[in-house]
This record gives sequence, C-alpha cells and structure tokens, in this order.
Amino acid sequence: MRIRNIQKSARTRLERRKARIRARVIGTAVRPRLAVFRSLKHMRAQIIDDAAARTLVSATDADLGKKKVAAPEGMAAKVAAAYAVGQLIAERAKAAGITLVVFDRGGQRYHGRIRALAEGARAGGLTF
Repeated sequence: MRIRNIQKSARTRLERRKARIRARVIGTAVRPRLAVFRSLKHMRAQIIDDAAARTLVSATDADLGKKKVAAPEGMAAKVAAAYAVGQLIAERAKAAGITLVVFDRGGQRYHGRIRALAEGARAGGLTF
C-alpha cells in the first residue's frame, strides 16, 4: 500500500484561500477593494482600484508611530493597533472621496486583528 503525503503547509492553504477570494472580489472605480495584509508584527491596508491597477489610499500601523492608540476597552495591543489602522484608512479614504469599498481579507479568517481593522474602518465611515 502506497501512502501519499497529502498534508499542505499553512502558507499553501492561505494562498489557495486568497486565490478563491480574489476570484470573486474585484475593486472598481466606484467600489474599490480594501485589501488587508497581516503579518506576525504588523498590519497593512490598501484601497485599490483593480480596473486602473493602482493604489488609491494606504495605511499601516507604522503610520501610527509611538502614539497611544485609542480603541474600545479590553482590546489587546495588536488588536487595538489594527482597529486604529482601520480608522486611519477610513479617514484617508474619506479625504480622497471614497466611502464605499469591498473588503478583501487576504485569505485570513475574519476574526481577531482582521475583524478589528474592519470594525475600525466601519467606525471611521467606510461602508462594505
């Protein structure tokens, strides 16, 4: 009997989920895509017009600097930073005249820092 190694790495599973999501989620000039990237230390968000292939607005937790992050009570530090990045991207998007976006979670599950960023963006005035 031959045993196949069918286990896939976490990175491979993430890439497959990401491709599945990106097949359905497309940003246009009317409704650009809010793409989120999460690493172990940092959070990044971009608002992208896929039709024109350009980034309209971006924000990262490095933009926050060392200032105290204001977030709802009881959030961990990284989650609070993600919430603040969501508010920052919403603020910059509103300044650029963008209020309606489609959310691309980048293959990540919708919980923790991804969810906090989405809630921060909604609290800042973005609709998705």
